[in-house]
Amino acid sequence: MKSVVLVDARNVIRSRWPNLDPGRFLERTRAWAEREGVEALVVFDGRAPAWEDDERLAVVGTGEGSADDLIADEAARLAGEGRPVWLVSSDRGLRARATPYMGRAIGGGTFAGMLETLRPPSGRRS
Repeated sequence: MKSVVLVDARNVIRSRWPNLDPGRFLERTRAWAEREGVEALVVFDGRAPAWEDDERLAVVGTGEGSADDLIADEAARLAGEGRPVWLVSSDRGLRARATPYMGRAIGGGTFAGMLETLRPPSGRRS
C-alpha cells in the first residue's frame, strides 16, 4: 500500500527566500512523489492554484477552513484505514497533532531543498 504524503503547501512555499513559485512547487512535488513511489495530497490554506490531479498528486484548498485542521483530520482518517502517512511541514503544532498517525515527517525547508534538485517530467513547465 502506497504511503500518502500530506503536504502543508504554504509552510513549504514560504520556507525559502525568495518564496517558491506555487506552480513550480506543484510540478516538482509531483516529480518527487513519482520518484518516491508515494501519493501526495498538497493542502493550501484558502484557494489552491489550478492543478489537474492524477494518481500521484492531488491539490486542495481549504476555503475558509484551516490547512492544519484538514491535514490533521486526513492523517487520522488515512491511518484509521491502515494507510501509511507522511507529513511535510515545519509547523510544530500541526506535527504534534499528526504525530500519532504519521510514520515519517519532513520539515518544510528540507522538503523545499529536496524539490530544488528535481526537474519536472517532460511535458510540464519548470
